[in-house]
Amino acid sequence: MDFKKIFSSALNVHFHDHMSLDQIEALIETPKNPLHGDLAFPCFQLAKALRKNPAEIAQKAALELQGSLIHQANAVGPYLNVFFSKEAASSHILEDVLKQNILYGTNQSGQNKTALLDYSSPNIAKPFSMGHLRSTVIGNALANLAEACGYQTVRINYIGDWGTQFGKLITAYKKWGAPSEIEKQPIQELFKLYVRFHEEEKNDTELTAEARRSFKKLEDGDQEAEKLWKWFRDESLTEFQRIYKLLNISFDLYQGEAFYNDKMENAVSALRDKGLLSDSEGAEVVYLDNGLPPCLIKKSDGATLYATRDIAAALYRKTHYQFDHALYIVGQEQSVHFKQVKQVIKKLGCHWANDLFHIPFGLYLKDGQKMSTRKGKVILLEEVVLEAIKLAEINIDNKNPDLENKKEIAKAVGVGAILFHDLKNDRMNSIEFSLKDMLTFEGETGPYLQYTNARAFSILRKSSAEPASGIGLSDSASWEVLKSINMYPAKILQAYELHSPAILAKHLLETSKNFNKYYSKVHILENDDLLPSRLALVKTVTITLSNGMKILGMEAPEKM
Repeated sequence: MDFKKIFSSALNVHFHDHMSLDQIEALIETPKNPLHGDLAFPCFQLAKALRKNPAEIAQKAALELQGSLIHQANAVGPYLNVFFSKEAASSHILEDVLKQNILYGTNQSGQNKTALLDYSSPNIAKPFSMGHLRSTVIGNALANLAEACGYQTVRINYIGDWGTQFGKLITAYKKWGAPSEIEKQPIQELFKLYVRFHEEEKNDTELTAEARRSFKKLEDGDQEAEKLWKWFRDESLTEFQRIYKLLNISFDLYQGEAFYNDKMENAVSALRDKGLLSDSEGAEVVYLDNGLPPCLIKKSDGATLYATRDIAAALYRKTHYQFDHALYIVGQEQSVHFKQVKQVIKKLGCHWANDLFHIPFGLYLKDGQKMSTRKGKVILLEEVVLEAIKLAEINIDNKNPDLENKKEIAKAVGVGAILFHDLKNDRMNSIEFSLKDMLTFEGETGPYLQYTNARAFSILRKSSAEPASGIGLSDSASWEVLKSINMYPAKILQAYELHSPAILAKHLLETSKNFNKYYSKVHILENDDLLPSRLALVKTVTITLSNGMKILGMEAPEKM
């Protein structure tokens, strides 16, 4: 039920000569204090047209306002505040949510459109660290939001499986690697070699040149280099798949940087044909506008770069997937890079470059510093996930030792704690890594949402009556819950349009808090005429929280 549309339609009867319906709706606000009204309209912009002060306009409209479900209208200074009929509106809300059930909150804004999302993108031969968590979970949530908005999605994991780091790794392996050790623990041992290379490089400048030569051999198809690269890649993908399974995250495609190797020359040729390539000390660059530095396409030795592959990838993806928009969920430190890539594609005459969006985010920090794989300063994601699951299992043993399927529920709670800890934060904020904060099972946490949802399911199990929306609820506690539930579909749309899963996460917290207040004030299972309606409210809470948590990538256990 769209309360803003109901209110704006009622206002339009009075103000249509001076303001459009859309303009009226855009000005409507939600008072911070619910005692002041369900919605409010500021009358300032009408003052000049009506030649009256805003307070007079609000007072006159309050006396004359009529509209479906509007119970009361009050003028408070220049604001016109309205209260809706709780009983009538609640009946409509309950009926709507119960009818839609698992589809509640979805919309068709993206119908017949395709959204392509590029996210996670861990690097081959490096451990899957906390540094990759943000791209992974934000990207997964945005893909789920896109599907809730009716889009077809293409989920691509753009694995970092090419580039100069492989020249470094091949060089390090040939100098210090022990095949038997690598076979036992491939990722751990390869990571040690990568860190050692950067330590040794400080005192041996020839190492850098040697690594460049190794990568050039790889690009030129050297058999030994290709064999090592493929080995590193296969071992890493096996490791990554295990961690994604732990997080319940999947992809449609694993198209790493190497996938585009045979597609880059077409992209370079297109730039050359357009006369966009310029020589810069033997390298090939595209000069850009708006103060951006030149985009380096080929080094002086002919080697390609990250930008070359991203340009080739965008051209290929548009041709093959015909996306309506593409989201690159990559850290904010890559903002200039994506501006360069987008402008190069525009210069090629591709109007769809405007449909490419970089979705930046802050970092996980350790002691205020960025985690660095070069320095070996990482926190392994798998270790954090397993620790969270272990802690969840201990909590369950303490609070509900007879719970069935304890291990499955502990996994759902532990993983949910990690995902929600990330997603409740505005994506542009950096997050100081704290295992203690992440695994707190009280307050504004994932386990709090899951427990609230399980509590609601428990209430439904205790009653033999069936939820029904026939009689509306008029008490203030139920009204606050239902207003939150009613706003859920709008929050889904807003979260996707603003590329901000935090909007949904925070709304689910608000809904949970309102329901827990309701639970503490109202005897829900009291056997009277309103019992079916109260159970309907509880049912709508389970629908909203379960649907919302699923979009965030969390599981919603019915028992905890």
